[in-house]
Amino acid sequence: MTRTIAGLILPFLLAISGTSPALSADAPQPTPQEQTQMESMKEFIQANPDCKEFTDQCSVCTLADGKAECSTPQIACVKQAYQCSAPASK
Repeated sequence: MTRTIAGLILPFLLAISGTSPALSADAPQPTPQEQTQMESMKEFIQANPDCKEFTDQCSVCTLADGKAECSTPQIACVKQAYQCSAPASK
């Protein structure tokens, strides 16, 4: 009985894993909410050129070569407006 189940499941798993790389190669398009968030981040960076680190209470972002590098958002966080957490030293 176990051998029959394994004989049915194994080909199915191989078929699924064979198509996964083709699907994962497609880059997902950002949702409208993600697009708005990216635009608002860009606006924040442009409006605060002296800020080198900022947060939205979910993740912390630092500027490197003019681009934001952000940490992974925390679990169950409530996104808020961006705030500068480390102004650039003069």
